[in-house]
Amino acid sequence: MNDAQNLEAHLQQELGRVVFGLSSAIHQLTVALITGGHVLVQGVPGLGKTLLAKSFALLRGGRFARIQGTADLMPADITGIHIYRSEEGRFELIPGPLFADVVLFDEINRAGPKTQSSLLQAMEEGRVTIDRETYQLPADFLVIASQNPTDFEGTFPLPESQVDRFLLRIDLDYPEPAAEQQVLAAYDKPGGGHAEAPVLATAPAELLVGARAAAAAVHVSDALYRYALELAAASRRHPQVALGLSTRGVLNLMRCARVEAALLGDDFLTPDHLKAVAPAVIPHRLVLAPDALLEGQDPRALTTTLLAQVPVPRE
Repeated sequence: MNDAQNLEAHLQQELGRVVFGLSSAIHQLTVALITGGHVLVQGVPGLGKTLLAKSFALLRGGRFARIQGTADLMPADITGIHIYRSEEGRFELIPGPLFADVVLFDEINRAGPKTQSSLLQAMEEGRVTIDRETYQLPADFLVIASQNPTDFEGTFPLPESQVDRFLLRIDLDYPEPAAEQQVLAAYDKPGGGHAEAPVLATAPAELLVGARAAAAAVHVSDALYRYALELAAASRRHPQVALGLSTRGVLNLMRCARVEAALLGDDFLTPDHLKAVAPAVIPHRLVLAPDALLEGQDPRALTTTLLAQVPVPRE
């Protein structure tokens, strides 16, 4: 087994102690961790989104901070503020939770558009500007955001520019009966699953370094680059899509596919690796045309259609 596979085994074992029936979601979190991208977790309330994200953040290591999305949350509540120290005659930055290594933004779409937009620079550049001063965030700065479906009461849709900054979106559904029974057996006691923080073994830093090296070593042919670009082009010209896959989206698709190959122990990229990660990378980036919305089209179904329509390279 290579370091990427060992890292996933560690995450599956540790996270499997606190969440049940979410091995697929843990696999996607592993892809995000190795790739170094931000993660959006979506599902109806009560499926364990917060517990999953919080536990993953503990495994990731570093300083952890949590932001609770509310309608009255302001940008300064996230980024921080300058206060004047009269005795020293200077302004001092009081950093907000955004300065942590791992930030959990719970129910991000319950925060207003102005507050949501305060994350744009941080997620793209790893920096934040406060009162015309720019500050560097920690290396490997990571945002894990959870959101409820957009048709729920009191939610604001995320701006397209912000959605595109999330490497992938994990969609959680109701668990299988066996997994749900495990949840009941583990958390039916007073206090539930959040009474005490779980004691989890942090993933070794050298394992993450090795996993990224294994992904970087995966060979990618020109035919696979063309295949990814053809998928993007097909999304942009589809009659039911108003905004297709961006260049950032194609790049993230390739990065995730590299990691997927490494996690399977493969030395070279195949179309199957791209197809495996596409359902987590593409759908949240597609903006549907008005008629498609009226017809109740789902970006996930459109992604499946695109994968079926674009010819697979035979080289």
